[in-house]
Amino acid sequence: MGLQYVLRRVATAIFTIVLIVLLNFLLFRAMPGSPERILLGRMPGVTPQILQETRERWGLDKPLVPDQLVRYVASTLQGDLGFSYSARGRPVTDVLAQRLGPTLLLFGLGEAFAIVMGLVLGAYSGWKRGGVVDYVGNGVSLILYSTPYFLLGMGLLLVFATGLGWFPTFGMSTAGATYAGPVDRLVDYGSHLVLPLATVALGLIGQYAILMRSSVIETLGEDYVTTARAMGFRDTRVLRHHALPNAMLPTVTLVAINLGYVVAGAITVEVVFNWPGLGTLTVDALSSRDYPVLQGVFLLLSVAVVFANLAADLIYGVLDPRVRT
Repeated sequence: MGLQYVLRRVATAIFTIVLIVLLNFLLFRAMPGSPERILLGRMPGVTPQILQETRERWGLDKPLVPDQLVRYVASTLQGDLGFSYSARGRPVTDVLAQRLGPTLLLFGLGEAFAIVMGLVLGAYSGWKRGGVVDYVGNGVSLILYSTPYFLLGMGLLLVFATGLGWFPTFGMSTAGATYAGPVDRLVDYGSHLVLPLATVALGLIGQYAILMRSSVIETLGEDYVTTARAMGFRDTRVLRHHALPNAMLPTVTLVAINLGYVVAGAITVEVVFNWPGLGTLTVDALSSRDYPVLQGVFLLLSVAVVFANLAADLIYGVLDPRVRT
């Protein structure tokens, strides 16, 4: 991969992040309300003089541009995203860090399962087009692809939690539980993880399988695949060494986008299962008008999307030299 190609991709990503930071600054300052009124307005005896003194102490009385903008950019570069209103003044970075782990656990494992199973199912369905696996797998994939996350989650809850009682209905662990050892704790966490993980994986398998199937079918019509078959290579070798590397190109983009939008997808799944991640944090921050937390989530999500697309561009450059020009 050429150095110029990498530098162009990185420069584009940095420029996009700069625009995101500026938008993040302007968007949340255009919302109604102000920090001092949200924090002090609920307290009895708060006078207009106290509000004005608080605005001056926080620098909110200064012009939006350039004073507040320069201060915001400098704080963001230092990792200071402000303080949470609803968390009684805790730093936003601490609040996000506390909720990031459960979200990465849930959606990291869900993505991994979905990528493996979806790509295998799609590749086999496209290679054996018209067979039983193709008809059944493609039909199931279309159903899963068109079903929203919350509907999948509610269905799994009704059947396996409420109906059969096999798994817990909410949370990441049993409230107030005491564990005899790390194995018991791991089993409890695992039982709470099964249904949310199944929801995420099933919600993603469909789109991976459909895209991979269509890519393999399109690739099978290429001359190099026909030539490889004419040379007497085994079907497995033709599929693995000739068809799959080229069929993977569209899938790389989809995987990268899904990884970037992990927080957006987390909202519905985490709310259904009350999973203590970034999704439920976003809903709680919206209900309490905790703008610094919302600002931090927006920045985290946007930067994650940029880096995911940067990774997709770099992987594209490795898989397909034509995109480097």
